[in-house]
Amino acid sequence: MSPKRGAQERVAAELRQRIARGEVTPGTALSEVALAQEFGTSRTPIREALKQLQAEGLVVIRPRVGTFVSAPSRLEINELFEVKEILEGAAARLFASRGNIPELELLRENVRKSEIAVANGDLNQYVELVHEYHDLIMRGAGNSKLSMLYQILMNQLLYSRFVHLSVRRSGRAPQSDREHHSVLHVIEARDGATAERLMREHVRASHQALMEMLDFNEDQRLSGADVPTPPKLG
Repeated sequence: MSPKRGAQERVAAELRQRIARGEVTPGTALSEVALAQEFGTSRTPIREALKQLQAEGLVVIRPRVGTFVSAPSRLEINELFEVKEILEGAAARLFASRGNIPELELLRENVRKSEIAVANGDLNQYVELVHEYHDLIMRGAGNSKLSMLYQILMNQLLYSRFVHLSVRRSGRAPQSDREHHSVLHVIEARDGATAERLMREHVRASHQALMEMLDFNEDQRLSGADVPTPPKLG
């Protein structure tokens, strides 16, 4: 890999993580000059990294206006959750078909820890365990192509930020934990059809809770000359 290509990948990876963690919020302007100074590189790898992130749906580049972190619309979030439901349902079904693999014991441990976190009201810990739970479901499927598609989806959805909002404001943690238990039990029973159905219902419930909390400016679009603003909390 050339030095220029290496710098591009380094910048893209770091910005991707900042966006996913919610450290850079939707609608934030990204300056090529400021980023070049921060990363100690020329503007060329910065520009190429931003183009890469635009292809992934994470930023919007407007010629002669600027580059901004994407602020997903209501329609985009709905569409992304619909795909999330399909992918995670398929992953749960595949997981159930694979028997007593190492990821199954890790999933059991995750559910045990989650139950304790919910009982103690430790939402920070529970949020981390939610991320781990869904990652384990994907890993347990044993399908690299499915995992690749899922990661692209999660980046576009800014899922890390939304989990924090949903768990903290919807009061859904106890019910979410019970749903995690139910999916685990049918995976243990190697019931793929039920695992897929319960996983899809779980994702659908999380989606509904999130959409009830977010308020969108329906006139705001990530095209044209308007500068995007992030969704307001309800």
